[in-house]
Order: sequence, then C-alpha cells, then structure tokens
Amino acid sequence: MVTEVPTAVGLEEPSKVRDTAPPSAPKEVRLAPLPGAPGSRLRWYRPRTWPRDWLILVAYWSASRLLMLALLRQGHDHIAAEVHVLYRRWDEQLRGGSFPIGDVSWQYPPGAAFVMIAPGLVPRISYLQAFVLLMLVSDAVVLLALVLAVHRGRGRSPAGAWMWALALPLLLSLPFARYDVLVTGLAVLALLALPTRPRLGGTLVGLAAVIKVWPVLTVLGTPRGRTTRGAWLALTASAGVLLLMLATAFRGAFAFLFAQQERGVEIESMGGAVLHAARLFGWPGEVKHQYGSFEFVGPYVSSVAAASLLLTAAAFAWLLLWRVRARRWTDATPYDAALAAVLLFTTTSRVISPQYLIWLIGLAAVCLTVERTTQRPVAVLLLLVAAVTTIDYPLFFSAVVGGSWQGTAVVVVRDGLLLAATLLSCVRLWRATVPRRPRGAGRLPRPGHGAAP
Repeated sequence: MVTEVPTAVGLEEPSKVRDTAPPSAPKEVRLAPLPGAPGSRLRWYRPRTWPRDWLILVAYWSASRLLMLALLRQGHDHIAAEVHVLYRRWDEQLRGGSFPIGDVSWQYPPGAAFVMIAPGLVPRISYLQAFVLLMLVSDAVVLLALVLAVHRGRGRSPAGAWMWALALPLLLSLPFARYDVLVTGLAVLALLALPTRPRLGGTLVGLAAVIKVWPVLTVLGTPRGRTTRGAWLALTASAGVLLLMLATAFRGAFAFLFAQQERGVEIESMGGAVLHAARLFGWPGEVKHQYGSFEFVGPYVSSVAAASLLLTAAAFAWLLLWRVRARRWTDATPYDAALAAVLLFTTTSRVISPQYLIWLIGLAAVCLTVERTTQRPVAVLLLLVAAVTTIDYPLFFSAVVGGSWQGTAVVVVRDGLLLAATLLSCVRLWRATVPRRPRGAGRLPRPGHGAAP
C-alpha cells in the first residue's frame, strides 16, 4: 500500500504553485515602511528619508530664522547695540586677563566670559556676525534635541519642537542679539539628559549655571534617589571646577555680586508694573538708566525692591515644601518642576528683561515633549506673554519709559499674563504630584464620638 505524502506548497516549484492556486487568491504586496516608522531606514544626511512633518518643521524654522536675521540687520544699531558695543568691549578686557571691574553694567557670573570671548576667536567675520552665528547654531541644536526627544519611546510628542520653532520668532530679532539662547540650549540638553544620564545632565547644568545662574533651578524636580544624587553631585563638581579655573585665570571673577546688590526695580518687572500704575495716579517717582537697565527711583522704591526679595524667598520656600510633599513622579515631573521654578523666580525678580522669555519658551518646549505634562495651558499663556513682550520691547519701549497710559497698559498686561502662568504652573504641578489628604485625616475625634474615655 502506498501512502501519498502531501508536498508543502513552499517547497514546490513556482510554476506548480501558480497552477494549483485558486484564481481569486490575492497576491501578497509588500509595502515599504514610511520614513520615521519602525523598520524604516532614516538617514540624517538624506532629507528624503525624513518624515513629512519634520520637513515642514525644518522649512518653517529656516524661513522664520531668515526673517529674524533680516530684522536684526535692519535694526542693527538698536537691537544689537549691546553686542557690538558692550560685549565687544568686555571681550577686550577679558583678553587682558581681567573681568570688567567697576563696570556696573557687568551683571553676569564668571562663566559669561566664555560667551564674550568665543566670537572674537572666529576668523574672517566681525564680532557681531560671529556672535549671531553662535546663537543661530544654538537655536538649531535646541530644535534638533527636541526632535530627537520624540523618538525616546512611547508618550512623547513633537509639540515641544514646534513650541520652540513657533515661539522664538515672536520676540523678533532679540534672541540673536542676546546670549540667552545658548544658555537655554544648555539647560534643554541637560533636562533631556537627566532621566537616563543624570551625571551628564548635572554637568551641563553646572556649566549653564556658571554662565547664567537660573539653570541651577532645573534640577529641583529630579526623582529622589540615584538620579538626584548623581545630578546634584555632578552639578556641584562641574560648577566648582569652572569657577576655580575662572577665578585663577582672571582678576575680579566675583565682582558682579557687588553690582547686583545695588540694583533697584526695573521698569518691566512685576514691582515696576505697580509703580507704573502708581505714577498714573500721582506718584512722584521717575525712570533713570542705571546698572545697565531702566529703573525707577523715588519714594517707596526700596520698599518695592525689598518686597520682591521677600517674594523670591517665599517662592524658594514653596519649592522646598513641594519637594518634601511630592510623592507621584512621572517622566514629565522633572520638566514641569523646572518650568514652575524658573517661572517663580522670574516673576518675583526685581528685573524682568525681554530675553528672559527665551528661558521660559525653552523649558515649556521640553515639557511639551512629554504627553503627560501638566504644563500645556502654561505654554499657551507663555506664547501670549512672548507676543506682548515684543509690543513692550522694542515696539512701545519709549512709551514704557515715558510712563504713558499705553506703555503702562502693555507692562501691566504682560506681567499679569506672566503671573497667571506662574500660578497656574505651580497649581497644576502640586495637584499632579502631591497626594490629597483624605477628609478628616489628622483631626482629633470629638468627645462622645469614638474618643477614648
């Protein structure tokens, strides 16, 4: 007896397979994976392999930055005066081995020397051109880091990259005429590195803090345990080493501290908004250019400045309380806490310069890279703050200095939006991380209602 053994279809010849297949059998079609999808071969040096939304983002970024550069060139003598006058003068002094001792306009930590010297090292172009090029590169690096953050896993969003690309042009050409883009870039890179490489993140924060102090606040939301220890120790070590090097290489490394002590109430600050309104109702104070900015002088100014310092201390105390009480941590919590902390210290400061918005835009962009962030409404408010800030400076700045009702209205609206963003950020951070106490918890029982005799 012979038993027929069935032949596997996959082992038959192609002709036989076609003959035995039913006429209506669908043919298998293999589709090439979309660019950016799992399994695709995305290559950085071949833009045709990029996802379409990336191409749109890069096209918008390029067009908007060209417009910003054109605006900077048109307002060369006004917007960029601080770069080609002050920064260049400080560069010459630093090359001589000394910080600008006695110059009340020098309000920066010692690490700012790196930024002042770097443009002068670029050959064949002017100091201003090299400075703008450095800020443009920093801008591009921030965008690239935010785009790469989308591919770290589930729960990530491209909204952060779009926030950075869309919000920065609202400040017109100002971001390329100040060095805050570079510092913000270091803070963004540090925050994105903290979850997986806390020591690298802490080192970058230390570098950024030596250049401009505020980035030290970005580590307040790191998760307890190894991440916090690694980040804070790396921050302390990197900042300490850099400060020691700068103090050894230059004279007067800490002279900026004495100039900071004498600063008053800047006209665009929260206290300045109060004095603006008071001036409309007969307050006899006036505006004076001192310590590198326009400040109020007159009765009660010292009291307003003292109140700002007390509010800053209260903000720090609230952050410490949040740190102690917080129990729920997500991948968005470190980013949300960084934005809330910098918002608090910006809002309560005696000085709120227009370029401070660059810090907040960058931190809000990092928050938006995570879908679970609590700061989406805050990011929307910051877009409005950035737009009104441009009306304040440079469009209506003469009216602000002059104290007209139009200038006062602009400052009050801008600072009001900034205050609303700060309060909303803190409330949403607290509710997301601090568990609520059950009703009646901690209360002593009433006599006769379960109390021991």
